[in-house]
Amino acid sequence: MDFKDIPITNLIPQRSPFIMVDRVLSCDMTDAVTEFVVREDNIFLDQMTLAPTGIIENIAQSCAARMGCINMQQKESVKLGFIGDIRNCEIIRRPKCHETMTTYVSIIEDIFNLTLASVTVKVDDEVISTARIKIALTDMAAADMVQPNH
Repeated sequence: MDFKDIPITNLIPQRSPFIMVDRVLSCDMTDAVTEFVVREDNIFLDQMTLAPTGIIENIAQSCAARMGCINMQQKESVKLGFIGDIRNCEIIRRPKCHETMTTYVSIIEDIFNLTLASVTVKVDDEVISTARIKIALTDMAAADMVQPNH
């Protein structure tokens, strides 16, 4: 399945202004690749670079997008997940405004509702961040948690 043209809001529970993934480039049961352009209106922008919290949120949302793709393939609703743990997080440099981040998610373990992933974030061919992240997936449909803007 080609996920490039699927709106990211169909795959993740986050809504504007907290969306830190633009699209999924590829996804399967063990790996995913996402893309995100740092824009001037980003809530995590600090002096024209993405703050560390924005990079970590991109990592978490890239993992969520992978699960959203799997849920879609299995004709299930997108589930809500939570960060359980982040380890060995290294931010080598912060991406600048207008740079494109490509985030590579590689699953280490997927047991019951817990997923452990190794994540690498690049700008072009330069590694700018790495981390291991543990995600706890709930049985709650993300759509049930999203409140419309009024």
